[in-house]
Amino acid sequence: MFADRAKIILKSGDGGDGHVSFRREKYIPNGGPDGGDGGNGGDVIFEVDPGLNTLTDFRHKRKFFAENGQEGGKKNCHGKSGADLVLKVPAGTLVKDAASDKVIADMSGDNTRQVILEGGKGGLGNQHFATSRMQAPRYAKPGTDGIELEVTLELKVIADVGLVGYPNVGKSTLLSNVSNANPKIADYHFTTLNPNLGVVDIGGGASFVMADIPGIIDGASQGVGLGFQFLRHIERTKLIIHIVDGAGVEGRDPVEDFKAINSELEQYDSTIMDKPQVIALNKMDVLDEEARAIVIDEIREALGDEVEIYPISAATGEGIRELLYGVGNKLKTLDREPVIFEQEFFPEVTRFEDEPFTLEYDEKDEVYVVEGPKIEKMLGYTNLESEKGFLFFQKFMKENNIIRDLKAMGLEEGDTVRMYSLEFEFYDDEES
Repeated sequence: MFADRAKIILKSGDGGDGHVSFRREKYIPNGGPDGGDGGNGGDVIFEVDPGLNTLTDFRHKRKFFAENGQEGGKKNCHGKSGADLVLKVPAGTLVKDAASDKVIADMSGDNTRQVILEGGKGGLGNQHFATSRMQAPRYAKPGTDGIELEVTLELKVIADVGLVGYPNVGKSTLLSNVSNANPKIADYHFTTLNPNLGVVDIGGGASFVMADIPGIIDGASQGVGLGFQFLRHIERTKLIIHIVDGAGVEGRDPVEDFKAINSELEQYDSTIMDKPQVIALNKMDVLDEEARAIVIDEIREALGDEVEIYPISAATGEGIRELLYGVGNKLKTLDREPVIFEQEFFPEVTRFEDEPFTLEYDEKDEVYVVEGPKIEKMLGYTNLESEKGFLFFQKFMKENNIIRDLKAMGLEEGDTVRMYSLEFEFYDDEES
């Protein structure tokens, strides 16, 4: 069964605790601490599998947990790190935080593998806490917890061209005749149940991916029928082929059908209307020349000259060549890079939500000091040398209003901010 949406619970592994132990060797009665560190918890990773095209694997299982790290051992033995959990998904899958509906990851384009939830860090063994004054520490650091999060998976197919129109206007027939797709076709008044994709070869090494977007009927944008389930698949397309029954074989009015479908698209997402559209007037083989001319003139008069109209017959192939070449030429003028949804939600932030921090000004050193468990943990989890880590650091500072509050205390551009071992000169990038 095709599935393009699922809600699941993820949890990265807990870090193993550090160990408390002391050397016990012959002739060394007062051996020092030798407790090993705990292992890190496993990460939750999403990976694109080119062989998948649905989210069916997530329909019957809802909870996915990575492995916990093991506790450290005696003789400085490091605990084993937990195994990562790798979940395979089709290209075009969006991973969203279920509570906020914000995007965590878009598994599209070059993003074929991404860590969604990082495992907890293993705790330090007591060997790390020996000092000249405390030579036998009976303390080890516990491992940190992993992150548990409910996420929504949404598959938005990746296609250059989307076919839209009422059921039974010939979308599936057209797709099967011009591509390598093999959709089920019948003269039914209800809609195709799956989005179907096919590669259209127009010669000269040029090709594009076409998708039949099913389910669009009156009220689809409000969830009537299956429409709401499939409207999301048109969001990544670059161009829309709007197929209407030009012959009106079922008593339909092609102009009213065109306006009604566009109304549903606009209500679902108004930005869809910014995509270029062409009209494919299908089933023209049943009309004589005079009737065809009348239909085309009526549509041009109603919709204007800015909409390109291609009279075709998906059944006989008439006019399809002109349609495909017209679409191919139009695509050359458009950005062919896939539509990628930017990350909006950073699960790492949830680790620190309940932790406190303080803001102070050190007059002696003339620096602003930010400290507390929340800051210490954030720095421990963040690699500021990586682009992703730096972006997370910026988002952390913004969402916790740290810079805002420091500026209220008198922080100015060029002043120094200290966060434990990290010191940086403040540059106000919000000023223009």
